[in-house]
Amino acid sequence: MLFEQLGLSAELLRAVNEQGYHEATPIQQQAIPLILEGRDVLAAAQTGTGKTAGFTLPLLQRLNHARHEGPRAGVRALILTPTRELAAQVGESVKAYGRHLPIRSTMIFGGVSIRPQFAALRKRTDIVIATPGRLLDHVRQRTIDLSRVEILVLDEADRMLDMGFIRDIRAIMAELPRQRQNLLFSATFSKEIRRLAADLLNSPQEIQAPAQNVQADRINQVVWPVDQRRKRELLSHQIGARNWKQVLVFARTRHGADRLSKQLSQDGLNAVALHGDKSQGARTRALADFKAGRIRVLVATDVAARGLDIERLPHVVNFELPNVPEDYVHRIGRTARAGLEGHAVSLVCAEERKQLTAIERLLKIRIDTEVHPGYEPTARVGASSPDPRSGARSTPRPAKRKPGAPRNGAHRGSASRAGRHNGGPKANRRAG
Repeated sequence: MLFEQLGLSAELLRAVNEQGYHEATPIQQQAIPLILEGRDVLAAAQTGTGKTAGFTLPLLQRLNHARHEGPRAGVRALILTPTRELAAQVGESVKAYGRHLPIRSTMIFGGVSIRPQFAALRKRTDIVIATPGRLLDHVRQRTIDLSRVEILVLDEADRMLDMGFIRDIRAIMAELPRQRQNLLFSATFSKEIRRLAADLLNSPQEIQAPAQNVQADRINQVVWPVDQRRKRELLSHQIGARNWKQVLVFARTRHGADRLSKQLSQDGLNAVALHGDKSQGARTRALADFKAGRIRVLVATDVAARGLDIERLPHVVNFELPNVPEDYVHRIGRTARAGLEGHAVSLVCAEERKQLTAIERLLKIRIDTEVHPGYEPTARVGASSPDPRSGARSTPRPAKRKPGAPRNGAHRGSASRAGRHNGGPKANRRAG
């Protein structure tokens, strides 16, 4: 379905076309007409489905239409996000899609000076995109008025609950008028999300992106079995040998991200870490340098990487598998954007067998395995064979091989990668 068929105004269609988008994604096709009607919406949509445009476009149109009925002072729409990076991404989308409308927006998040935000809020502001903590700072200092908010959006609500923002969210809701439109977007409909929706939404229309792993069909996924102690060595070797120029690597902890980025830099790879302990200025510079190609490897934690929008990112690496399978989908969703194919590698040690099994169960596929000669996992008590999914144990030392015989474990996965397209016409770009 084309955007022209969704009831959007000429100004918005012009902005969408200038961004290079023509065909609406499934979540956009469902969400945009409902939001234009003024309905409350409960949407299950993962990163990469185009959900940001799905709520930004109709929100802008409703605010612009109401403007002709009489101007109102104060903030008219509030978009809450879990991280600074996501707030910045949504803010950029609001500006891009609203460039031909007289709608003003302001981004509010921590890690930067609050004084410029004071100045911005003293001017007319129609839309505020904010993280909960910094927004509450403004509420307590009475530098923002939320009493006239017409539309509330909770983006990635599941992540906000995971990060412990539920009290902040409820405190913010207490500042809002009772009569308003509410939009809640979440990757999953957990019990906690259902409870929040029951308190927040009024007779919502429930919608869902049709495929849970919407981008997996364009991502070449592969597992590299390797001992934990040799992961960094294998990763450095492969980045150099394959001449990868832009790689996003996921680490489980902030400390681990710092350590890995330093080790990769010592290996001659230009790497930097991105996580919550970094100042906002450092995070903004790191992301800008990575997008521009000045940094080769960006090592990020899950929270810091939420909201990263790098359209042509070719490679994503899971240095450590996440404990929550859905987070794997969010991670690999950083690649294969705008109809392009992507490459997702997971370095998996024997101790991560359970996480890998849970991920494959979620995706309903078996991810191919590549064992690299010289990096075959060693056997030890409780360890698995070179394929971390196997329960069989290897012998402590491989048997002597005859001259010319293949090295033990030096095999590759099947030629047809799980879920990878072979050819076909290039897909239309989709608004995200």
